Amino acid sequence: MVLRAVGLALRSLELSGRGVLVAVSGGLDSTTLLHTLALLSGRHGLRLSIGHVNHGLRGAESDGDQRFVEELGAARGVPVLSRRVEPDALRREVPSRLRPTLQEAARSLRRHALLEMAEASGAEVVATGHHADDQAETVLLRLLRGSGPDGLGGMSARSRDGRFVRPLLRVPRAEIDAFARAEGVAWREDSSNRSSAYARNRLRSRWVPGLRDDFNPSLLRAIVDLAEAQRTDAEWIRWAVEREFMARVRPMAGGLRLARSGWWELHDALGRRLAARLLTNCGAGRDVRRVHLLRMLQFLRSGRTGTRIELPGGLVLRCEREAFWLGPCEVHENRAC
Repeated sequence: MVLRAVGLALRSLELSGRGVLVAVSGGLDSTTLLHTLALLSGRHGLRLSIGHVNHGLRGAESDGDQRFVEELGAARGVPVLSRRVEPDALRREVPSRLRPTLQEAARSLRRHALLEMAEASGAEVVATGHHADDQAETVLLRLLRGSGPDGLGGMSARSRDGRFVRPLLRVPRAEIDAFARAEGVAWREDSSNRSSAYARNRLRSRWVPGLRDDFNPSLLRAIVDLAEAQRTDAEWIRWAVEREFMARVRPMAGGLRLARSGWWELHDALGRRLAARLLTNCGAGRDVRRVHLLRMLQFLRSGRTGTRIELPGGLVLRCEREAFWLGPCEVHENRAC
């Protein structure tokens, strides 16, 4: 099942004949992905390299993971690149209002390091070991935290920028585990995966088994299918939002110039998504909540000339005679924010 699923993914992702940096942490999922891609590399003409990121968060254990991956690459004859990153240092450099969580900082640094290693190795894409259980957990966590519809789309097999691919995304972890044991794949266990300090670990160990046993034995497949359907719908919606964005928005004076009229014509759902797109464009995406989108859309529909509202991220939306202007407070000439 794993070999077949990854083979199908390689074809759908059009990876044959391409350079692939496999992100290998040393754990079950990534080492099994490496093993599977190595088995299929001849048939698909893959040029493999390995990228390992040492976050330094588990001391000697992290260093042991790096040595394991380097030895694994040497045994397989696959070149290995490693990078050490410091998530805590990144967090200290950022103002408290914008400070990422430790996991967010680690994820950002990991992504940057993997892209650097891909470029250094001549790889066109980075392959990660995310699987169907990861997908289901991601969707459930977003749902529990109040995600909007887009969040329920989970992860895609290919990132929006095309740089990251997830060939195992439709494969359950139990099948990965069984395949790895049958193939004699060796891996290391990450002790942090057993810590109840992380929400994902609590969901995985306490809640998912109960939901599966009490409500739906096929819970994993149901959530994965939901995510896939939602992503397909979201692709069309993003196209509609971009069409409206291009028709109504122009860069201007350190911000954005928005059309003064036509906002009542937009369906509420499209209007809210366009408002979110505008705020994200101006750097406020992380702080935006539904209440901000509703307030912004209402102002675009009924704002009076000379009035303004303040928005997350230090932004101001001002109603002028012929247009709206959205941008940072400090760009607001001769006005105190």
